[in-house]
Formats: sequence, C-alpha cells, structure tokens
Amino acid sequence: MMQKLLINNNILKFKEDIEGLSKQRISNCYQCGKCTAGCPVAFAMDYPPNQVIRMIQLGLRNEVMSSHAPWFCASCETCTTRCPREIDLARIMDSLRIIAQAENKVSVREVPILNQIFLKSIELTGRVYEVGVIGAYNFFSLNPFKDIPLGIKMFLKGKLNLMPHSAGNFRGLFKRIREKSCDRN
Repeated sequence: MMQKLLINNNILKFKEDIEGLSKQRISNCYQCGKCTAGCPVAFAMDYPPNQVIRMIQLGLRNEVMSSHAPWFCASCETCTTRCPREIDLARIMDSLRIIAQAENKVSVREVPILNQIFLKSIELTGRVYEVGVIGAYNFFSLNPFKDIPLGIKMFLKGKLNLMPHSAGNFRGLFKRIREKSCDRN
C-alpha cells in the first residue's frame, strides 16, 4: 500500500526562502558532519552547523530563527571548503542573519551593534580603531566600564593606541554602497 506524504507548505517556503537568498541547494546536504567538525566556533553554538541545515530541511523555522548559531558563525568558510556537496554554509548563515534582521528576530542583540560600530570605524578611519570600537560597543551594550581594567593594562604595555590611525577615506565607498542598497529596495 502506497501512502502520500503531505508536506506542509510552510516547511517548503522556509527552505525556499533560504535557498533563494543564499543561492544554495540545502536539500543536497546529506549530513556528513564535516562542516561541524571543521567549524572553529561550533563549541559556542547552541546548534552546530549541520544541525542548522537539518532544521532548515525539516522546516523548523522558529527553532532556526531563534538560534544563536548564525550569529556566532565567523564566516571563515571552513565549512564551505570541507563540504563534499559544495554547499556554501557560510552563505546560508549570512542569509539567516539577513532574514532575522529583516524580521527583527535577532537572537543575540549585541552582534548587530558590534557590526555597525565596526563598519563605522572602517568608514571613518579606513581601519579598525580598537579603542573606539570597544568603547562604543560597551557603551551601546549598556556595560560602559567593562573593559577599562584590561584596557589600562594593554595601554601600559604599549599594546593599545588611544588615537586612531587613518588608512584613508572610505566615506565615498560607504556612501555608494548605501545608495546601491537603497536602489534595490
């Protein structure tokens, strides 16, 4: 006796959304685990990379979108390099972050804050100004004095510059990127 398998449209929609944005075929993953074995931050994730893929395949949207895994992904592409099916898992994690931000479902509040501060530092000085990035991050994450003792030790050892070094003006580049992203919307 043959039975028909009824697949929930929501499961397919979630998988199709991720595949469309990432340009990756998630159904090609056969769960070998090589992505997780090579991931340098898998230990910190609530779900390792291969489990995130499996949850997408199963349509577990709420679990994936509330997961910390996409936010902990370092985008180092070790998983992509190791994948025998040539799935760019880093790109899938990027897509999950994009969807989470668009739906205002960011599970790790501090990550977008750090991302914005980091990019602003690059825009203004052409490189990362560590003191400014950490100071602004601590301020906006409501922990302004968190790294002061460590900062003092680093300064006394000559490891920290209080003034930023400029590597050029990147404001024009950032302006063009903003204009292009506005044109797409």
